Amino acid sequence: MIRSPLFYVGDKYKLMEELQKLFPKKIDRFIEPFVGGGSAFLNTQANVYLLNDIDQNIIKIHKFLLSFANQPNKLFDDIFAMINSYDLSCSYLGKTAPDEMKKMYIKTYYAKFNKQSYQNLKNDFNKNKNQILLLYILLIYGFNHMIRFNKLGDFNLPVGNVDFNKNVYKAINDYLNFIKDKKCEFFSQDYCDFLNKIDFRKSDFVYCDPPYLISNSQYCKNWNEMSEILLYQKLDELDKKNIKFGITNLLHHKGKTNTIFEKWSQKYKIYNIKSNYISFNDNTIKADSKELFVINL
Repeated sequence: MIRSPLFYVGDKYKLMEELQKLFPKKIDRFIEPFVGGGSAFLNTQANVYLLNDIDQNIIKIHKFLLSFANQPNKLFDDIFAMINSYDLSCSYLGKTAPDEMKKMYIKTYYAKFNKQSYQNLKNDFNKNKNQILLLYILLIYGFNHMIRFNKLGDFNLPVGNVDFNKNVYKAINDYLNFIKDKKCEFFSQDYCDFLNKIDFRKSDFVYCDPPYLISNSQYCKNWNEMSEILLYQKLDELDKKNIKFGITNLLHHKGKTNTIFEKWSQKYKIYNIKSNYISFNDNTIKADSKELFVINL
């Protein structure tokens, strides 16, 4: 399995081995209206990838990484130079917090060590938000690897207890190795606009991992019942055209039930999948959450 170098909390990385078995065996174009960190496309074989997310910053990072697909060493040199210039930790290169700090802050020493450096990085990015390398490093070192801006448009996520380690290096390297010989196109549009512009073919597969209606996470704040209904109407239209699709969604969570999804899903094949839902404020998988994968094969 390839882990996304965007490290989305609650992404589909841990579920892809299970979902792979349920996807069509042969896919010409893999189409994602809600690509997020990209764990789904990174673990799916297709000839072409059409990848969309309404979050422009997510797509900017994907395009930024894609631009280094054939020169990975240049990307790592740029990242390490920036990490060094801001004096951030980098255990991959042997730079870590002092032993005294590790003893004093057993579980949070990276956050303590990187706090001021991260703040300096954040301040510089907010002065010029076209610096996508800085944005990506903020994502690596930020709390829960999130991208969050305040009402003034400034990046305002606090530092996380994280570090550039061997797992980060591997995720970036695996991403570049996968994408270097693939035909990938990235878009940043509303999902309806994105899907409406595609001339669908029977060899296509549309995979949807939309914001979860019954979740309170930051990612889902602009998603409502009408958004949910319109998505299902679009998928029904695809089904009538014999276009294959699959969708993952949260059925139960914290005593809530997505009744719209529950009723609509009865038309198609339903698979229970091991819940992978993690909230922004709680980094543990919710025991009372139930996710389903629905497909029209």
